[in-house]
Amino acid sequence: MSSEISESLKKRYITVRDNGLAKIFKVQDEIISSIRTFLKNEGFIEILAPIIGPATDPGIRGAKQATIDYYGFPFKVMSSMILYKQMIITALPKVFALSPNIRLEPLETVRTRRHLTEFRQIDLEVAYATCEDVMELGERMLCHVIAEVKNKCREELGDRIKTLKVPKMPFERYTYREALEILKGAGINVEYGKEIPWEAEEAISRMHSEPFWITNFPATARSFYYMESREEHGVLEDFDLIYPEGFGEAISGGEREYRYDKLLDRMLKSGDNPADYEWYLDMLRIGIPPSAGFGIGVERLTRFICSLENIWDAVPFPKVAGIPSP
Repeated sequence: MSSEISESLKKRYITVRDNGLAKIFKVQDEIISSIRTFLKNEGFIEILAPIIGPATDPGIRGAKQATIDYYGFPFKVMSSMILYKQMIITALPKVFALSPNIRLEPLETVRTRRHLTEFRQIDLEVAYATCEDVMELGERMLCHVIAEVKNKCREELGDRIKTLKVPKMPFERYTYREALEILKGAGINVEYGKEIPWEAEEAISRMHSEPFWITNFPATARSFYYMESREEHGVLEDFDLIYPEGFGEAISGGEREYRYDKLLDRMLKSGDNPADYEWYLDMLRIGIPPSAGFGIGVERLTRFICSLENIWDAVPFPKVAGIPSP
């Protein structure tokens, strides 16, 4: 990152006064409001997300977790409330939260211009739902949000109003294997079984002018809480939604493994210590319903809708890897 950008972030108390940023934050306000309205109309209940707890999401793609001393117990600052969503659906079958997340990203993620160490996502979960159910929900939600923003934020969007399109449903779908073949055809080789690297994800995103799904990642690429496919061993019932035009990942989610024995086996194979997830495993032992859900990053959605080069312009008080900004 250039010293100019670093200084700009450190002096946010000055740069936040820029009129362009004010317009972005007005658009963001409408994004959050329209998501809330949409989900309420779909029968969802908004809950308060946890900020700390004994365990958090281990599947954070190379980022580190933050730990605090909680009265003598090591508590994690939430990197995602995914484990907690499986807890709350035992009481409420359709929930969402505007969830704050902390992920101590590697310094090199700054160059992607789409990573923050502190961010928020709309996290939702639906009891007894399938991937198909929540993917269809995600498509309708994104189309609703873009249509609402275009209608209500014409002045704030400026010239972006001309190029921001409400996507056509249904969105294009590729399996993980098919996505790797597309990338291979473009001269980009990704090893099967690994997460798709940021650069490759950006490349396949640039090949599209509409959002699209990548589904059925291998079990070795994702964490233990995803359900394995009923048809293909070692493949998951999961998905990522990818923004077009190089903006990359929008949504990540899937069906949850809710069976104690199956999840414990996945946990041991992935190298996670069951002792770190005592409450979670006890909950599965008692029994919870199957479910599916996803998270969508608010700042990334803002970046896409406003067509911003840098994600740190999509948040009032940005936290970027290695930059001690206010």
